[in-house]
Amino acid sequence: MVTAIFPAAGASRRMGGGVNKNLMELRGEPILIRTLKTFSKVERVNFLIVVVAAHEVETVEGLLRGTSELKPCRVTIGGSERQYSIVNGLKCLPDDAEIILVHDAARPLVTVQTINDVIDAAEEFGGAIAAVPEKNTIKVVDVEGFVKHTPPRSELVSVLTPQGFRREILLRAYARAAEENFLGTDDSSLVERLGIKIKVVAGGYQNIKITTPEDIHVAESFLRSGIK
Repeated sequence: MVTAIFPAAGASRRMGGGVNKNLMELRGEPILIRTLKTFSKVERVNFLIVVVAAHEVETVEGLLRGTSELKPCRVTIGGSERQYSIVNGLKCLPDDAEIILVHDAARPLVTVQTINDVIDAAEEFGGAIAAVPEKNTIKVVDVEGFVKHTPPRSELVSVLTPQGFRREILLRAYARAAEENFLGTDDSSLVERLGIKIKVVAGGYQNIKITTPEDIHVAESFLRSGIK
């Protein structure tokens, strides 16, 4: 069985207005709800865990109760960093959860196909991430701001979510990170430290993370054009 964890406890400072971006509406529906509805369409996903700031628990619980078409959900309190929020989410795992997905709540344009592909790869390889080929030239710079070298673009991908892992692998990765006081940039970076190879699954460029007001307009454009 598959459980999905959705970190949604960020302060949304770049969005402005003092409102959690995940609760903002995208074409008449909260971003969080759009995301959860897509995961609820995936047959193998059987449980959803939403991680939010302490003062938003009651609001989000009410929002979920008032929404049909959702798989069983639980809301829990987030931490000061995304990684700590995931730890709290992992504490809520059902006993029958075998594959764990972690997905940014603020990526409402993820597709059912991508979710299923990540699940398939996580089951086969132990860990998988959604990603797209990097379109920009990337430079590695030193502490003084000078270019050190230019990695081949063919070897670079832009990482998205969901990221999926077998339960015991993800739990072991988080346990080691806690023991060694390591703070990673995503879940894959923690699992990589175990020496486990992560499979890259083709994602979609429309699977953007809503971070700024401009991103809302971009997402609306994707929806108007039928790209989802």
